[in-house]
Amino acid sequence: MPVPRLAIVGRPNVGKSSLLNMLAGRKVAIVDPTPGVTRDRVSVLVDLEGPGGAGEPRTVELTDTGGFGVYVAEGKRYDDVGADLATLTKDIEQQIAHAVETADVILFCIDSQAGITPQDEEIARLLRERRLGPQRARHAKGEAKPDARRDPPVRIIATKVDGPKWEAHAYELSALGFGEPMLCSAKNNYLRRTMTEQLYDLLPEKEDDERGPKVDMKLAVVGKRNVGKSSLVNALAGEDRMIVSEIAGTTRDAVDVHVEYDGKSLLVIDTAGTRRKKSFQDQIEWYAFDRAKRSIERADCVLLVVDAMTEISQVDEQLAMLVQKSHKPVVIVVNKWDEASRRKNKQGRPVTPTDFETYIRQALKGLSFAPIACISAHTGLNIHGMVELAFEMFEQSSTRVGTGELNRLIEGILERRGPSNKLGTQARVYYASQVRANPPTIIMIVNNPDLFTNEYRRYLLNRFRETLPFDEVPIELVIKGRSRDPSKRRGRTPETGGAVEFDLSALTDEELLAELRDDAPSEDELDADDWKDEHD
Repeated sequence: MPVPRLAIVGRPNVGKSSLLNMLAGRKVAIVDPTPGVTRDRVSVLVDLEGPGGAGEPRTVELTDTGGFGVYVAEGKRYDDVGADLATLTKDIEQQIAHAVETADVILFCIDSQAGITPQDEEIARLLRERRLGPQRARHAKGEAKPDARRDPPVRIIATKVDGPKWEAHAYELSALGFGEPMLCSAKNNYLRRTMTEQLYDLLPEKEDDERGPKVDMKLAVVGKRNVGKSSLVNALAGEDRMIVSEIAGTTRDAVDVHVEYDGKSLLVIDTAGTRRKKSFQDQIEWYAFDRAKRSIERADCVLLVVDAMTEISQVDEQLAMLVQKSHKPVVIVVNKWDEASRRKNKQGRPVTPTDFETYIRQALKGLSFAPIACISAHTGLNIHGMVELAFEMFEQSSTRVGTGELNRLIEGILERRGPSNKLGTQARVYYASQVRANPPTIIMIVNNPDLFTNEYRRYLLNRFRETLPFDEVPIELVIKGRSRDPSKRRGRTPETGGAVEFDLSALTDEELLAELRDDAPSEDELDADDWKDEHD
């Protein structure tokens, strides 16, 4: 049985996202005074403790929803290119309806300081009659009536109860007919403990097999605005999990979506579309960009989505640099491939995947190792192949090679073409080891790190890719000189006090990585230098 689901609903700007963040103990949803910041459903798993610390903690899935009727309530609002945001209201209400239909408990948030508004009364009526969002339209047309077999309880959360003086105002909300409200303040955590204990008591009886979803891989979907990221997530999920609109920047939060795909469990993280930093319209866009960066760090693999119908832009290049710095395995996803036949190559013929691969390799040189998948989120073209590629990249990044195999490989490389300086000093490698996976990190202890120029480092990485199972994922290469500090290389035996040579091979991988701090550039930084040279 899946974990209990709690849906948070209410009119715009009553503190729904603040409530989610407070219960999660971290900033999951973007919070801003501007109505309409949350548009998609934002879900997070939270552990609730029993009253007084008694009882086993329960894991629940909390889902934050957009403000009901946000753009209608606020009047017409337009985005920066003149698109009417009021067209999103129906889409947001569909997301609210889905959260309500799948919830075990509905948390109806009302601002205690503002009191009951006409919009609160409208939402209360729809909840009582079970006619929220699309259900209301179907019921009005006589097509279907709400399913009475499933009737989750509705409880009012009185938000913004910042102190005792607001408690009396909060209890007035019981007039809506959903019982005594639960009180809290996300601003100062006032009555937080009491409210969480009340939530615990609302949960359905625990099943023996109740547990959170198992995750085989976490996928972050990143890309500039309107390249089809949300359409791709919906195609993977098999439902309209994300709002898809011609209005650029529809997704604001990073949204986690659990997907079962070919018997495997994926956590797909849809991130907000980005544009050049100097083009950010407001603080919300900055928060969204920051959330996208954090989502990349959480991921096991990144899907970098580009548009088959447009040129690679500076934003695409900036995102590629962001992915490079994360050292995460990445698949470059060329979306809208079903429309690509309208584009012509230099010979005047329709572009082929080979044409686009050549173009991508030139435009995004820092990701020259990454595989490319041409897909259509609209038709489902090659989505299965894209997912398989992502799993392959995750597996590559998780692979370890033995120290003996690695040292023999490096010895052979140096014999064929070893670096030296003008004085004829030859490079020597005393010891090499892969000290971690995800990303694969190789440390080499050498006689003189200066002999290993950036050009030779790239040569080494290319040879590693030809031989080791890391041909399509980032590799971190750490080259360090053997320490000349006797305290670093020598120790004393506790039995005799005699000096002994420090044996690097005796260290664990973690100890070695902690001992050595590399000042030389990584593979991604080498590529970044090339990129900067071309764009300065």
